[in-house]
Amino acid sequence: MKGSLRPGSSTLTESFYFWGRSILLGQKLLFDERPKTERRDLFDRERELEELVNNLHRPLVVVTGVRRIGKTSTLMVALRESGLPFLVVDARKLRDNYSLGDLYALLSQALSSSLDRLKDVLSRVQGVSIMGNYVELSWKGKRYVSLGDLFDHLNEKRIIIAVDEAQRLRGPHSGEIKNAMAHAYDYDRNLTFVLTGSEVGLLHEFLGTEDEGSPLYSRYYHEVRLERFSREQSFQFLERGFSEAGMKVEESVIEEMVEFFDGIPGWLTVAGNHYLSRRDLGEVKEMSVRLALNELRNLIESKARISEVTGRRYREVLKCVGEGANSWSKLERCVSEREGVALSSSVLSNVISQLEGMSVISGYQFLDPVYREAVKRL
Repeated sequence: MKGSLRPGSSTLTESFYFWGRSILLGQKLLFDERPKTERRDLFDRERELEELVNNLHRPLVVVTGVRRIGKTSTLMVALRESGLPFLVVDARKLRDNYSLGDLYALLSQALSSSLDRLKDVLSRVQGVSIMGNYVELSWKGKRYVSLGDLFDHLNEKRIIIAVDEAQRLRGPHSGEIKNAMAHAYDYDRNLTFVLTGSEVGLLHEFLGTEDEGSPLYSRYYHEVRLERFSREQSFQFLERGFSEAGMKVEESVIEEMVEFFDGIPGWLTVAGNHYLSRRDLGEVKEMSVRLALNELRNLIESKARISEVTGRRYREVLKCVGEGANSWSKLERCVSEREGVALSSSVLSNVISQLEGMSVISGYQFLDPVYREAVKRL
C-alpha cells in the first residue's frame, strides 16, 4: 500500500504525514537520503553491485565515483549480500593531520559496531579490551596492538574490512596503514579490503600501487566505477520516488530537475525529498546550491590553514573555472589578473592537480553541476 499526502494540509504537515506513515508501514523510500542497505532500494545499480559482489574474493577492491554518486549505498548492499562478517570504517571522521589515537579510536568504533560477529576473535587479542558493547584498542604502552597484528588475528575468520572515503587515510600515519595492508595482502588470505573514494585521484595517490616507494607498489586491485545516471535513468528515478510518495508531479518539473542535477543520484534524492515538502523547485535548487557552497568554503578554509595565500589561490582558481577559463592559458591569465601578480606555473599546476585529485574539476570543468552554480557565490 502506497503512502499518500492528505489534501488540504500544509506542506510541512504533509511531509511529516508522508514520512510517518511510511515508517509505520515499514516502507523503504527511494528519496531517503541515508545509505541504502538492501538491493530493492538501490536504483539501477545492478551491474555495479554484481561486479562488486563478484570481486569480494580479491584482497583489495576499490569503489570510485564523484560525491553523491551512490558509493556507500552500493557498498552497504554488497556487504549484506556477501553473507560474510564485515566492519565499516568511516574515514570521513578523520582530521587532516590525524593522530594515531584518532585512527585507533575510529577502528574501535568500527569493531564495536561489528562486535557480535567478531567478539570470539577479538577477545583473544592482546591490546584489545571489550567493555560491554564497546571495543577499545590500545595504541601505546606495553599492550600496544599494531595494525598488522590486528589484521593477522582478524584473519582467523573470513572478513571484509571496508573503508569509506579512504583517501582521508592520507596523512602522518598512511605509511603504517599501507604497511599493514601490504602484509595482509600477502599473508592474510581471509581478509578483503574494500576502499571507497570520491576524491579519486587522492585515493589512487594514497594506495600508490604505481609508486615504487609505496608498500602497496605493484599490488593489483579491482576498481568498480560508479557513473552518473543517464537522462532517462534520472527521469525514471524521480518518477518512482514521487510515485512512492503518492504525488503526481508535472513532467516539466521532473525535466528541470534532471537538467539541473545532471544525473547525480544524491542530488536527485535531495531534490525529490525536499520538493515533497516545499513544492517549489526554486527553493530546492537554492537549498542544494547553498549546501554545495558550504562544501566549497570548507575546502578553501582547509587550504587557508596552510596559509592565507594558499586558501585565496584555490578560491581564485575555482572562480576562474566557474567563469569559463577552460584552458591553461585562460586560467593562468584569469588568476594572475585577480591576484595582480604573475602566477608561477608550478603553483597553478599544483592547485589544478589537487582539485582534479579531489574530483572537483576535470579538464577545466566542474564534475558536479551544483558546484558550478555554487562557485558563482564564492
